[in-house]
This record gives sequence, structure tokens and C-alpha cells, in this order.
Amino acid sequence: MYNNSDITISEEYKKYLTSRKRMKSAIRISRIIILILIFVLWEFAAQKDWIDPFIMSQPSRILETLITMGKDGSLFIHTGVTVYETMVGFIIGTILGTLIAIALWWSDFLASVLDPYLVVLNALPKTALGPIILVWIGGTTKSIIVMALLFSIIVTIINVFTSFRNCDEDKIKLLKTFGANKRQILRKVVLPSGITTIISTLKINVGLSLVGVIVGEFLVSKAGLGYLIIYGGQVFKMDLVMTSVLILAIVAAVLYLSVLWIEKKVLKMM
Repeated sequence: MYNNSDITISEEYKKYLTSRKRMKSAIRISRIIILILIFVLWEFAAQKDWIDPFIMSQPSRILETLITMGKDGSLFIHTGVTVYETMVGFIIGTILGTLIAIALWWSDFLASVLDPYLVVLNALPKTALGPIILVWIGGTTKSIIVMALLFSIIVTIINVFTSFRNCDEDKIKLLKTFGANKRQILRKVVLPSGITTIISTLKINVGLSLVGVIVGEFLVSKAGLGYLIIYGGQVFKMDLVMTSVLILAIVAAVLYLSVLWIEKKVLKMM
């Protein structure tokens, strides 16, 4: 029987793989070094009064704030609120946007009618809708989730629908020749061809949803990282503001890496 042990790898290919591994390791190490240098220089500049530590804060004070927030539990409460609102808006926006894209692909008439509205909504600054949503829905978690939804759904619709529309026409004609109906074409050709675009859209949506949540928390929330940033700025607790921004950056990175993990799993299954 044929097995993987029968495969021989040339020396040139081994050298190529080794160089690739070294390059990846060098990239990771360089990223870590740059991050460490940023915090070291930031702390040094604050201690030497090159920058005002009251305005710019400094890593040691941020660490103290993190420890204090961790002890009283506020760190986990506010981070949990923001992550929950982001995930709900992200999931609803992706699913609903994909379903609307399918509807647009299904009906050329509907696509032609809605096309200019999608263009306008995509260009419209979503923050301008914040006060309107606040009046319509009220100052609740629902309004924050709706903000996250608005930031992500239009991008999902446009990207996924464009992918569906650019599907290989020859494959569609072949299926029609064998008598396939529109639902079968969607399931067998259009959706599989759009998987990579949908996954790429997830990477964009997770960031947009987080932006929408923070904007919503700026306006109405009494909990969450956006609320902490606004509150800290109002009472001039810049340590709290910078700590919240740092936590927000970590949350954004974790969410993005989670989407990358999903992408790898899905691509392996294809």
C-alpha cells in the first residue's frame, strides 16, 4: 500500500521549509521586541517627564489600574459586557447580511431596486445614526447591539452578494443543462464559491462590530469598555482611559485570532 512514509523530500525543499520556519520565528520575535520597546520607551519618557504622565499615563500606572480592577471584579464585568455585545452584533450581522445577499442573488429585480440604497448606506457615517437609534430603541443594550449590527451588515451584504454575482457562469450553465433549479445551483455552486469571501468578511465584521459597540457604549451604556473610556475622560482619570484602550486592543486581537482559527478549520474541511 502507498503511505506517507514512501514520500521523499528533496534537500532543496527541506532547506526551503527550514528558511520559512526561521522567517516566521523572526517575525514573531520582532513583533514582541517592538511591543516591549514601545512600553519601555513609554515608561522611560514618563519618568523623565518627556511626556506628562497625568495626560499620557504610563505602563506602571496602567498595570496598577489593571490589578485594582481585577481585584474588585470590574475588569471582567466591563470586558464581558463589551465582548457579549460585540459577539451578538457580529453573529446577527453576518447571518442576516448573508441571507439578504442570497435574496439579492435570487432576485435580479430586488438587487436592482436596492443597489443604490446599499451604496448610500455603506457611505453613510454610522455614528450619525446613534442618536436616532437611542431615541427609537432607548438607552438599553439593544441599542448598542443595533449599532454593532449597522456597522457590519451592509459590508456583509455588499461583499457576499458581489462574490455570489461573480460566481463561475460556466458551472451554473452546466448545472442548468442537467436541469438543476435555482435552489440547487445556490447550494451546489454559489454558496461554496462564496465561502472564502464570507470568511474574509468575518475578519472585517469582527472589527466593525467592536467599533459599533464602542460607539454605542459612548452614547448610552453604563457598563463596558466604551463606558470606562468616556467616564475616565470626564473625571480626568487618564490611567483608566489608557487601561481601557489597552484592554480593548487585546479584545480586538483575541476576536480577530478567533476568526483566523475558524478560517483554518473551515478551509481544512473544504
